Amino acid sequence: MSSKPFILLGKEIPKGKTTVLDLEVAKLHTRTTVKVPIIVERAKKSGPVVLLLAGLHGDEVNGVAIIREIIAQKINKPNKGTIICIPVFNIFGYLIQTREFPDGRDLNRVFPGSPNGSLASQFAYQFIENIAPFVDYVIDFHTGGGDKENIAQIRCHESEAETMKLAEIFNPPFIIHSDYIAKSLRETLNKMKKTVLLFEGGKSKNFDPKIISHGVRGTKNILTHLGLIEGTTEKTVDPIHLKKTKWLRAPYSGMFKLNVKNGTFVKKREVLAVILDPFGDFKKKVYAPFDGYIFCINKTPIVNKGDALFHMSNEDENED
Repeated sequence: MSSKPFILLGKEIPKGKTTVLDLEVAKLHTRTTVKVPIIVERAKKSGPVVLLLAGLHGDEVNGVAIIREIIAQKINKPNKGTIICIPVFNIFGYLIQTREFPDGRDLNRVFPGSPNGSLASQFAYQFIENIAPFVDYVIDFHTGGGDKENIAQIRCHESEAETMKLAEIFNPPFIIHSDYIAKSLRETLNKMKKTVLLFEGGKSKNFDPKIISHGVRGTKNILTHLGLIEGTTEKTVDPIHLKKTKWLRAPYSGMFKLNVKNGTFVKKREVLAVILDPFGDFKKKVYAPFDGYIFCINKTPIVNKGDALFHMSNEDENED
């Protein structure tokens, strides 16, 4: 909010201007330079700096679509403050629709990075050094990995009052208490005293209009609440808070047939799915071990013993 020049990646961004910057990642083996486009919208009036970031995992396209819609609808043009959009963060993974960086690493497990580490680590370091210090708030958009489908949700730490308040204002169907994961972007930004909301919704390599709509509406609510854009916040649901959660894993290998929908409340001993063999003589039921909400479902048709099938809350422990 100061009157100091706003300089990002070595370029001064004047008030009231739109600027597109390129964060250089590396060169391909063909010598082609790979750059991450960064769209900066700065209002004439001073205010908070909000970063909207998607595609940290290259195959998580719902988040890319959310930011695309925000830009297309001009929601990213503030009346006060600055909005930075990075629609595709892991440009390598996005190009070939894979989760990882070319070095095989999960970019979300190498922060804050290193100037001399792996390719993923060097990229993380560039972001933490050159972008992160200049932002106040971050919304990081994710989806379920592989064939796992997440219900629309915000993940945050219940001990942080401001983050919890913003999660309510975002107004997703579910707000899930989530501890920090070592070397993740969220943990690193938290250590830098940045306020971070992590949105999850849908599954990788799949556009889900309902999830995209939740993401756009929630982001608009946050930007309105922070005073960057005009309007009123929109409440469409009463978010369900989940504290104690557990993955349910496949007790057998076989064909996986679902009996429940994502986002539903199930009772203990309710049949969630059946696992079958392809020859017609094996059929095993998967039961709910306790009462709770299902907020992530494995949508793969074939599972192996030990695969994660459902992520659900344990309402008995929540009550305790």
